[in-house]
Amino acid sequence: MSLVIGLTGGIASGKSTVSAMLREIGVPVIDADVIAHQVVKVGQPAYNEIVNVFGDSILKADKTIDRPQLGSIVFNNEQKRLVLNSIVHPAVRQAMLSEKNLYIQQGHSVVVLDIPLLFESKLTSLVDKVLVVYVDEEIQLARLIKRNQLTETEALARISSQMPLKNKVELADAVINNNGTIEDSQRQLFHILKEWHVKF
Repeated sequence: MSLVIGLTGGIASGKSTVSAMLREIGVPVIDADVIAHQVVKVGQPAYNEIVNVFGDSILKADKTIDRPQLGSIVFNNEQKRLVLNSIVHPAVRQAMLSEKNLYIQQGHSVVVLDIPLLFESKLTSLVDKVLVVYVDEEIQLARLIKRNQLTETEALARISSQMPLKNKVELADAVINNNGTIEDSQRQLFHILKEWHVKF
């Protein structure tokens, strides 16, 4: 019986770092963001549907989707954002499940689904356990400003567009507190995996 872990957190909480640690010990990690880029490539069913709905004005010269252009349409229009999500989300979910099943057939005892908006998109039914990477708000803000070269206002807007990390912590099966060093986070990760009887 394979264990499916949902890995989530907030923007700049250090989820990618934990994801990399899991890959290093040979755990397959399926990244929702990577798949979201794949399903909207030219010729994919989701791509065709997006172009049908939003028109050719969202395409670059090479026919790929102009993400900033599409973003400027959907971020200012709740209705259009919901339409876009209704096209992209099912395609991402389907691709993630196919990949997960493939790893399980290959005999992996654990598979991780790295989904930033696991709770917001109501995808917890896809996983057996939820692991949240937590960081204090002021550290999250400082890291995001530094990483993405944002103003404090821009960074706060991005953080507040997601469910607060403290709410995610309450819904988690386990939490990695990522306020400290990388070694500290790794120790917590290995401890949780042992508790969940994951062999690595």
